[in-house]
Formats: sequence, structure tokens, C-alpha cells
Amino acid sequence: MSRNILKSSIQNASFSIVFQIFCRCITFGINAFIVRRVGRDVLGIMNVRLLLLESTLIFLSREAVSRASLSSRTQEKNKSTWPQLINQIWITVPICFILALPGIFIWINFLTEVEEVYSAQYKFGCYAIAISCIIEMCAEAPVFIGQVFCFVKLKIVMDTLHILVRSLIFITAVLQDSNIAIYAFGFAQLSSAFTIIIGNYLFFHVYIKKLKQYRLDVAKKTDDNEKTIRLHEPYYENMDDFPFNSILEMIPGVMQNTGTYFNSDLKVLVWSFAKQGVLKQVLTEGEKYVMSLSPVLSFSEQATYDIVNNMGSLAARFIFRPIEDSSYFYFTQTIARDVALKEQNRDKVNETGEVLSNICKAVTSIGLLAFIFGQSYAGTVLLLYGGSDFVGNGLPEFLLRWHCLAIVLLAVNGITEGYMFATNTSKQIDTYNYYMAIFSVTFLLLSYQLTNLFGPVGFILANCTNMIFRISYSTFYIYKQYQPIKLNPLNGIRPGRLFFIVLLVMGIVCKVSQKRVFEKSIVGHLLIGVVCTTITLLAWGYENKHLIRIGLDKYRASKEKKS
Repeated sequence: MSRNILKSSIQNASFSIVFQIFCRCITFGINAFIVRRVGRDVLGIMNVRLLLLESTLIFLSREAVSRASLSSRTQEKNKSTWPQLINQIWITVPICFILALPGIFIWINFLTEVEEVYSAQYKFGCYAIAISCIIEMCAEAPVFIGQVFCFVKLKIVMDTLHILVRSLIFITAVLQDSNIAIYAFGFAQLSSAFTIIIGNYLFFHVYIKKLKQYRLDVAKKTDDNEKTIRLHEPYYENMDDFPFNSILEMIPGVMQNTGTYFNSDLKVLVWSFAKQGVLKQVLTEGEKYVMSLSPVLSFSEQATYDIVNNMGSLAARFIFRPIEDSSYFYFTQTIARDVALKEQNRDKVNETGEVLSNICKAVTSIGLLAFIFGQSYAGTVLLLYGGSDFVGNGLPEFLLRWHCLAIVLLAVNGITEGYMFATNTSKQIDTYNYYMAIFSVTFLLLSYQLTNLFGPVGFILANCTNMIFRISYSTFYIYKQYQPIKLNPLNGIRPGRLFFIVLLVMGIVCKVSQKRVFEKSIVGHLLIGVVCTTITLLAWGYENKHLIRIGLDKYRASKEKKS
């Protein structure tokens, strides 16, 4: 394709980071609203129990098919056609339906019971979540097409509409009657799912119509039409390979297919990712499964843990996850899975190694920033968010400090494991699945045992242990893959000496401020943190001038091209 994959990946990461900040601000506001107006028990039921059902159904239905389909677009020897890809993508709908049936049954009958006062609402919430997931899967085809053809802004607009519709409906209903909060949550989920379907299909209906007109204008080549061509060109000039003539062709079986209904190679890759997806879901949401299956924490305690966990995961949600998703897309578009690096295009391989190294440097630096400054500002952030009653026993602050350690590991694990998944062969994925099974069992056992011993912090300790195992595996894979061509992108994980020294000094200054300034003036303590963070960032920028220069050059080139 004629699109700039690296540029699109960077744009996607940038827009996604902004969206994640916007989305998380809304979520934090809603959580605070629920705690004050409804109570922590309801928050625990919605944010832990019901959203766990949603993430389970969506992840297991979509992840394997989406990842395999993205990879198939880059393998030159892969004969997958768009009709086969569309057929494959729509498998997510029956998969989600099949998973929803036992999912609803388990969530209603086998997990720890909710209080009788919330029982009817909870059952409705389970059904609403399951139906909304099935509806959302019906929009997976246009979502996938938008990702492949780099419609970055479309994704952000749709995600924004999704969160806005869900939030507005929920808040409006709860303001009318706070006793129907879980009912409102279910209706809001259903409404936002319909928003995703209508928005995506409507966009491509309009886009295809205008693309057809553009192609007619090019064919006519009249003076009047040349003006139209110049007007539309920025939007359609790189879409010669766009294969759809109607949104009906995004439905399985409509687009003309000269091959088999499904691609056999793609099915093998989907199965490999599916086995891996189950294990990855357990590792990602393991603590919620433990909380739901065993009475280690009450719903109120689960809500408290969830609030602290969300705050501790801000960097992962705001920055790391968008970077990981965009990086995965970039790596799948530049590196072939079944070919050794020394046999691939050397310029692409060198660029990929440099990009991987720079991303590792950036996310590791962010993780260290969060860890060092989090030791001094965890209590301050929680106090501002939940008030003195929320932080009164000291447990939330203790949990958040431990989360700051997990952020460093999340930073490294996300990007190294993402690269590994983007470049693994089916056989390598299957091999890793065995290790993932071991990691999953170990994680669940550690979560249960450590939580009984140390309380909620046991979940964080189990997560940290699990991530250390996964980081060790993925970094060894990357080192081994690049060793024959004498490159080592993992050098980017090590922080620069100047940055590290300045970071430690500023961390000590903030710790002293917490002891001596915080009790007198919270504002003064925060200002000291801002100054120390700025100094640390300037040290990082000075030490990585070449990265700043590259970013500025890319930005100037983009502005010049637009003008």
C-alpha cells in the first residue's frame, strides 16, 4: 500500500494518548460521582464484575482474529483476499454469541453472590453486557478496514462517541433515580454499542460514495473536474487499493471471492492467537477473576482496589497501551513473520530496530518517572481524589506506591511482548502458549495466596512476578532474533546516565518535600513536584537530542507538505 505506515502508527499513538486522557478523566469523574451518590458496592459490581464480563467476551472474540488478519496483509506469500478477510472477521459475531451463553450463566450462578437488593439489576446488567458485546462485534469489519487503511481520526471519533454516549445516558439516569444505577449502566452499554455500528457503517457509506465520485473525476479529466480532483486529493489520492464499492461488501459472502471461503494459513494463525488469548486474558484480568470467584474482598473493597488500580495504571492506559497498539501495527506491516531478519529488506529491518530501541527508551523513562515521583505523590493524588476518609487508613496510598513499581515493568513488558507477538511464527506462538499456561497458573496461585497473606497488595506482587517472567522470555526472543545482524534494540531499555542521576536527585527532593512541606501546604508540595519533573524532563531531552530533532523534523516536514 502507498500509505506511510510509520507516520500512521505515530499519529494513531498520538491521537490515542489524547483520547485515553479524555476517556480516563470522564471515568474518574463518573467513579467519584458513583462513590458519593450511590456507594462503593455498586461501583464494585459495575467496574469489577460486569466490566470483567465485557472484557472477557470482547477480548476472546476479537483479539485472535484481529491480530491474525492484520498480519495477513503484510505477508507477500499469503494469498488471502479481502473477501476471505471479511469472512474471517465476521466469525467474531458467532464466537461472541457462543461465549456469551456460558458467560451469563457463570456470572449469574457461580460467582460470589451480590446482595439481594441488587440481584435483579445485576442479572439485567449481565444480559445487557453480553448483548452489547455481540452488537459491537457486528461493527468489527469496518473497524478492521479503518485500521488497515489508516483512518486514524475515525477510530478516535468513534471511541469518543462511544464513551460520551455511555456516560451521558448513565449520568442522566442516575440523576433521576440513584437506585437504578446498574439498570442505567446496562442501558448505557447497549446504546454505546449501537453508536459504534451506526457511526462506522455510516462513515464508510459516505466515504465510498465520495471515492467513487473522485475516481469518475479522474477518469473524465476535464478542466472543471481538475479543481475537484485537487480539492479531494488529500483524502483519496492514496486509496487506489481500496477494494470496496459498497458497505454491503463488508458483509460476509457479498464480495466476489475467487478462492476458498476462508484462508487455511490464516486459520492456523487465528488458532494460535486464540490459545494465547485465553492465557493472556487470565494474566491481564487475573485479579478480577480471583476477586469474583472467591470472597477474598467485599464489593466495597473491590471498588477501593479498582480505584487505586486505575490510578496506578494511568501511564499504562494513557501512554503505554496506545503506543503498544500502534507499534504492533507498525511491526506487523514492516517485518515478515516467516522470514529471518537477515533475509529481509535491510533498510526496513534497521528502521524497525531503531524504532523498537527508541520506543523502549521512551516507555522505560516514563515508567521510571512514575515510580520515583509516585513514592512522594501517591498519597497527595488519592487525597485530592477521594478525600481524607478515603485515604484515612493508609492502605490506598500503600497500594498506589506498589503500583508505581508495576508501571516500570508494564512499560518494558508491553513493548517487548508486543514486538514478539507481531513477528512470531505460528509455531513460535504455540511454543509461547505453553509458557503462558505456566505463567497463568503461577499468577493465579500467587494472587490467591499473596492476597490471603498481604491483602489487596498481594495482587500487585503477583502481577510484578508474572511480568518479570514474561519480560525475560520476550527480551531473550528479541536478542536472539537480532543477534545474527549485529543489532540490539534492547539497549534502549537502559536509562541514560544523566537522566537517571537527575531523576534520583529530584526524587529525594520530592521525598523531603513530602515530609516537610506537604503538611503545611499541599499546593507547595505539588509545585515542587512540577519543578522537579520539569528539570528531569529537560535532562532527558538534553540526553536524547537526536530523538527530539527527528521528531521536530518530521513535524516540520508534515506541516510543509500540508501547506
